[in-house]
Amino acid sequence: MKEEIGLVADDGWLKPYESDIEQRHQFYQDRLASLEAVSGSLREFASADAYFGLNYDRKAKGWWYREWAPAADGLSLIGEFNGWDAELHPLTQNEQGVWGVFVADDSEHPLRHGDLIKVKVQNGFEDRDRIPAYIKRTVQDPETYDFKAQVWAPEKTFRWTDKKFDPKVISNPVIYECHVGMAQEKEGVGTYREFADEVLPRVGKLGYNCLQMMAVQEHPYYGSFGYHVSNFFAPSSRFGTPDDLKYLINKAHGMGIAVVMDAVYSHAVKNIAEGLNNFDGSEHQYFHPGGRGYHTGWDSKLFDYSKDEVLQFLLSSVRYWIEEFHFDGFRFDGVTSMLYHHHGEGVAFDHYDKYFKEMVDWDAICFLQLANALTHELKPGAITIAEDMSGMPGMCRAIEDGGIGFDYRLGMGIPDYWIKTLKHKADEEWDIHEMWNVLTNRRYKEKTIAYAESHDQALVGDKTLAFWLMDKEMYWHMTKEDTDPVIDRGVALHKMLRLFTAALGGEGYLTFIGNEFGHPEWIDFPREGNGWSYKYARRQWSLVDNPDLKYQYLNAFDREMIHLLKEKEVLSAFPAQQLNMDEDNKVVIFERNNLLFVFNFSVSRSVADYRFYAHREGAFKLLLDSDAAAFGGHSRCDASVIHQTVLLDGQLQLSLYTPCRSAQVYGVVK
Repeated sequence: MKEEIGLVADDGWLKPYESDIEQRHQFYQDRLASLEAVSGSLREFASADAYFGLNYDRKAKGWWYREWAPAADGLSLIGEFNGWDAELHPLTQNEQGVWGVFVADDSEHPLRHGDLIKVKVQNGFEDRDRIPAYIKRTVQDPETYDFKAQVWAPEKTFRWTDKKFDPKVISNPVIYECHVGMAQEKEGVGTYREFADEVLPRVGKLGYNCLQMMAVQEHPYYGSFGYHVSNFFAPSSRFGTPDDLKYLINKAHGMGIAVVMDAVYSHAVKNIAEGLNNFDGSEHQYFHPGGRGYHTGWDSKLFDYSKDEVLQFLLSSVRYWIEEFHFDGFRFDGVTSMLYHHHGEGVAFDHYDKYFKEMVDWDAICFLQLANALTHELKPGAITIAEDMSGMPGMCRAIEDGGIGFDYRLGMGIPDYWIKTLKHKADEEWDIHEMWNVLTNRRYKEKTIAYAESHDQALVGDKTLAFWLMDKEMYWHMTKEDTDPVIDRGVALHKMLRLFTAALGGEGYLTFIGNEFGHPEWIDFPREGNGWSYKYARRQWSLVDNPDLKYQYLNAFDREMIHLLKEKEVLSAFPAQQLNMDEDNKVVIFERNNLLFVFNFSVSRSVADYRFYAHREGAFKLLLDSDAAAFGGHSRCDASVIHQTVLLDGQLQLSLYTPCRSAQVYGVVK
């Protein structure tokens, strides 16, 4: 009897789709075998940037420039080194159809570090000056705003000191999502080095062990938040040099912090001047032709993952970021869009048919499987995270089990639920059973990164969780001596929602830079509509650094919560065990890894001598209290009291005091 594939063995509802899952797995195996047959290994296949693009040949003493441009009639390398003269360095085409030219160091027009270059691509009677596809650095002219490629070969190479760091040690990932450009208080663009020297120490002190960096891949429009990528091998130069980025990552590793890149391989900017669109004069070189190659919602181009050359380009990019910059993994953006030809737009994923039968893009799934396999081959402890809202079964299962190979998926429904609740329900209407179901609804053996809010929730048109809770009152009533009831409620719920999310919602936890201390307002990058202002594209650290403001309370609670999650290994433990659900008093009690989590969401009902069935015998002490004075609470719980289980009517019971709008975590006294 044939053994069931792992994904089906763990979910009987997938039995009718077993052949689909097996065919999908076979499709991956066949594709991998074909790539390995040509290149020898997946890693070698994903090393195309050592051949294409600009590469220095030490033996021949000069630079090779090569380009895949099948529809082009001619290419010529132009730049400062040859006075932008297209006649001087034309490329020739070899038997495989690859264009190339060699520029010797001892020639009349040698290439030097820092030279600005482009490639002139001719197709019929039309020619355009383009940026080489595999280029590893581009810079923007501050006056003309034109992007050009730049030769990057500094005499001194960066010296890494992170050899001892291994992301494999991170079993309880607590992730600090960040954007380097908006990480400073100034109204302007921050740099990699500023972040490393000024923000990383804050992250380390809070206890986060993983940094998720947005907007690393070069993108022409700052306001795109880094999601309209133009150059897939080039770190954004608006934040500094490649060595500056290496400095940041090296410093993070020295602090025991892994660094994950927000990777955009789901689409690309449609710009012709900066990106890949129509590179060789055709619309179908890197992208699908016609409507299939255009995402109407994102106004961007969609890759054709069926082409080996496109796979090689993208997988080489994946390998490059890991090997060159020591990234510890990726958060893959826009995965839902990749999985389906309809991109998930207007589709309710209410039946398993929609995951396996209807408009599923096997080529895109195969790319994701290959990218995960490659990432974990290069760095076995790497972390890969899928941004998928469809709930595709097997997203975070091993490829050999019929899965796609990610380590984690983002719990995207959680922040949406919190915002919906705050928008549409009075506190008295909160349904604790619904809350429990939303936070615990995840697939068996598939790990989730839970979060109360990320950058998405704070973008213009929406606002941070703190601002939903407290709104304009934050402008006037955040001093510590102020007893404003709106702020008191907001501070209490801000702490409770984050702890509830972190403890119950997954196997990892994430926050967005500044939101840990209740950063007010929203995020709005410079654009014509706001007068190109940076006012809302920054982080106001002075708020949390001010000893007179309540932001310090939220920051202090977040720090203690993060340390508890790590020290008690909450996230890597089995899912929470429900112990008590009391709708009348709005009390939720559950156990996870031998810790008791007690939440009282009631507006006004505090309960003394609150009795419930305990999961084990023992004495319990208070470890974390959202109501503690140090966190802006009212100190209604006595941390010195030890709570002992008692046997009543043959059942172990525990008695606690549970104050309204507060949460406590209890641990066993050893």
